Amino acid sequence: MRVGVDTGGTFTDLVSADGRVTKVPSTPDDPASAVASAMRGLAVRALAHGTTVATNAVLEGLDTVVTLLCTEGLEDIVEIARQDRPLLYDDSVRRPPPLVDRDHRIGVSGRFAVDGQVLVALDTSAADRIPADTEAVAVALLHSDLDASHEREIARIVVDSGYDVSCSSAVAPEFREYERTVTTVLNAALRPVCRRYLSRVGQMAEETSVMASSGGLLDLDVAAELPAALLLSGPAGGVGAAADAARLAGFESAVTFDMGGTSTDVCLVQDGRPEPAGVRRVAGYEVRFPSLDIHTIGAGGGSIAWLDAGGAQRVGPQSAGARPGPACYGFGGAEPTVTDADLVARRIDPASHFGGLELSVDAAEDVLRRAGLDAAGVIEVVNANMERAIRSVTIERGVDPATLALVAFGGAGPLHACDLADALGMAAVVVPARAGALSAVGLLTAPMRREVVRSWRFGARRAGLDALASELAANARLLLPGPSTVVDVAYECRYAGQSHELRVGSPDDFDAEHERRNGFSRPGHDVEVIAVRATATRPSPVSSIGLPATVARPGGTGPLVISESDCTIWVPEGWRADPDDAGNLVVTRA
Repeated sequence: MRVGVDTGGTFTDLVSADGRVTKVPSTPDDPASAVASAMRGLAVRALAHGTTVATNAVLEGLDTVVTLLCTEGLEDIVEIARQDRPLLYDDSVRRPPPLVDRDHRIGVSGRFAVDGQVLVALDTSAADRIPADTEAVAVALLHSDLDASHEREIARIVVDSGYDVSCSSAVAPEFREYERTVTTVLNAALRPVCRRYLSRVGQMAEETSVMASSGGLLDLDVAAELPAALLLSGPAGGVGAAADAARLAGFESAVTFDMGGTSTDVCLVQDGRPEPAGVRRVAGYEVRFPSLDIHTIGAGGGSIAWLDAGGAQRVGPQSAGARPGPACYGFGGAEPTVTDADLVARRIDPASHFGGLELSVDAAEDVLRRAGLDAAGVIEVVNANMERAIRSVTIERGVDPATLALVAFGGAGPLHACDLADALGMAAVVVPARAGALSAVGLLTAPMRREVVRSWRFGARRAGLDALASELAANARLLLPGPSTVVDVAYECRYAGQSHELRVGSPDDFDAEHERRNGFSRPGHDVEVIAVRATATRPSPVSSIGLPATVARPGGTGPLVISESDCTIWVPEGWRADPDDAGNLVVTRA
């Protein structure tokens, strides 16, 4: 049996290749326990897993003592960062602390000329200066994205001294020293915790793969070596399945809307493809790793509603989590949540069973009353928060939401989707089959994926570019062999003088892509290639189309509550829901 298991903040979901769905409460202090509980009684051969272990480790504060070996003179790069402020006019906001303290940053001499000539010999004594309390070492030397020989040599010496080493040339071989260094340090710091966790999960199945931030699966061993690739592992799981659902419902472009227990994740899909991102900010740190461009906010069914000092209603980012959870779950929750408000507003049928839970309307009403809140106000506030998130990936990028469908999933997504679609004038809401566990469906049906990337230092010059692309494509295929593997090559490009780049299939496509993304282009202006990327993809043996059908889904005109085993769908007045042949429920204005 092949299964997909997604670990969320409130529930851990499992979907098997025969279409069965299992939901169990998450165990935040020991997430592997919830995975084992979901798989109990199943003879699992292949497990595809989405995990929040890496993300939570960064958010909660990394405790691995990392020593950074960097080029002499750049010891403070992880502290200087980009010198920008998180919020320009807010004096109370502070950047996160540097990932490595000053005593654990060691400068290493050694420089190359542009033509590869060694200008300054490599200082191989760096290993002797590593502090005794060091648990992991990150090596990030200047321009090792172009020539990694010095970095590999110093890493060999440090490994021989008994340390676990992460090299920037293996983790993030792209230009921009700060982002490359931070990503490498994060990788070094995450390895111990992720290795322990993945080792436990790997014992639960014959084969285990892990979702990467890019939306593809990595073999267990690769994921353990590159935990920085897992920082969006959980949210990435459902985006691919949601894009498939939108396409099958007749919408090539959409916004995926995943509202779970603790957070909401949205991602723009255009022409069937989720938007990629080259750099992501996680807990204030810039991570340079291939990922989907997912925007996350602290708004979920378990998000706590509260009054601020001025008496205004607020929701989140704090969450009641799996335990005690919302008050209506009966586990002792004493603070009002979005789920409590949805139940009081009768968007949730009191007789429904949330993952086998008995819901208490009285407890929900009581906790809202004691907090001085009303259900309608809580729903209005959380909807406003999520509307801003959707605007950030559509209107703020020049994309008209009226041309898009909203694909709603997660346990709470279908409860709020019509409100958001109405506020933004979106064409329709698509609720896929198994919407409450769609991230697990996405894991089950996700492809295996490996990427290789190389910086291009010749800017607008093209001589040798095709040869490099062919070399990287061959390397990517070696990492993921097989007759069904497909390799795509992409180019990170920008106009000369720009400080950001766009990913395109060919440098010749850059003008059109710049026009689409930014509303203007500069035909005839020099287009610089910054990096070349080759991606090998091998499809899953299970497709979302081929999953056995769920129970027949009722349609109808709102107001209507549709209770399913994994989620509840709210169809307001003025909307109607119609099931389609693909198992989706398509909700449109009546």
